[in-house]
Amino acid sequence: MKLFEYGLTIWIIITLNFLLPRLLPGDPFLLLSSDNAENEEIVMTQEQRDYYESYYGLDKSMGEQYVTYIGQLIHGDLGYSIYYKVPVSQIILGRLGWTAFMVVSALAVSTGIGVLLGSVSAWYREKWPDKLLFFQMILLSEIPVFLIGLMILFVFSAWLRIFPLSGAMTPFEDYTSWWDQLSDILNHAFLPIMVLSISQMGGIYLLVRNSMTTVLQKDYLRTAKAKGLSQKRVIFHHALRNALLPVVTRIFLSLGALVGGAILVENVFAYPGLGRLMRECIQVHDYQVVQGIFLVVTIFVLLANFLADTVYKLLDPRVNDSGKV
Repeated sequence: MKLFEYGLTIWIIITLNFLLPRLLPGDPFLLLSSDNAENEEIVMTQEQRDYYESYYGLDKSMGEQYVTYIGQLIHGDLGYSIYYKVPVSQIILGRLGWTAFMVVSALAVSTGIGVLLGSVSAWYREKWPDKLLFFQMILLSEIPVFLIGLMILFVFSAWLRIFPLSGAMTPFEDYTSWWDQLSDILNHAFLPIMVLSISQMGGIYLLVRNSMTTVLQKDYLRTAKAKGLSQKRVIFHHALRNALLPVVTRIFLSLGALVGGAILVENVFAYPGLGRLMRECIQVHDYQVVQGIFLVVTIFVLLANFLADTVYKLLDPRVNDSGKV
C-alpha cells in the first residue's frame, strides 16, 4: 500500500512538474534571441527560432511533450538546458553538493542544539530557564527564514563585516593549501547554515521538551533522582535515551522543510546551490532545468519520509504499516 501511495505521489508531482513551468508567462527563447537581459530586440531569425523550438520539442502539442518527457525520465534523461546549453543532470550535479552540504550541516546543528535546549527546558519546567527558552524558541519559529537571513546578513556581513556577503568561495582566490580552501568554504557557509538551523531548531526543541517532560515523570526516573544520581546523568543517560523515538522520526521529516528553507536561504546569501539555480532558471524560463530541480527535490523529500517510516518501525515494532500501534 505504501509503495502504491509513493508511486501515485511521484506521478502526480511529475505531472505538475511538467505543467507548471510551461504555464509561466514569458518566452524561453526571448533571452536567447536578445543581445542581453535588458534588451528585447530580436536578433534571432524566425527560421532559427523554429529550429530551436523543434529541437527542444516545444513545437509539439502538450500531450506529445508530456509523453516525451515521461519517456526521457524512464531512461534517466532530465533533458537539455535551453539557456545553459548543457545536460540538465550536469548542471544539477554541479550545484547539488552545495545544497546537500548546507542541509546536512543545518540538520546536525539544529538537532544537536534543539535536543540540548529541549532537555534543559524540560528539567527546569515552569521555572525561569524554561520560560526564557520557550519564549525565544517560539519567537524564532514564527519569523520567516528569509527575514532571519536578511537580519543576520545585515548584522554580521554588512555591519560588522565578520563574514562574507555572498557566494560559497572567494572569487579568483589562489589557495596555498586544502586547509585554506576549506576555511574559506566554511567561512562563506557559516551564516547560511546558522540561519537554516535557527529556522528548524524550534520544532526540535518543542518536541524534545514535551517528550522529556513525559519521560521525567516516570517512576524509574524518580527512583534515579532519589538515588542521588547527578542531574547530567539523569537527563542525558536515562531520560533522553527514552525520549528520542519521536525525535529520530522528526529528524528525517525535517529534511523536507530544510530543503525548502535552503531554497530561500541560498537566494538571500547568493549561495550557489539548487535554490539559487532555480531562481536563475525561472527568470530565463528554462523549463528543463526547473523540472529537473523540482524532481530531485521531490525524490529527496519522499525518500526522507520513507526513511522516517522505516526507522520508526525499527525503533518501535508495535507500529504497523498504517502508522498505528
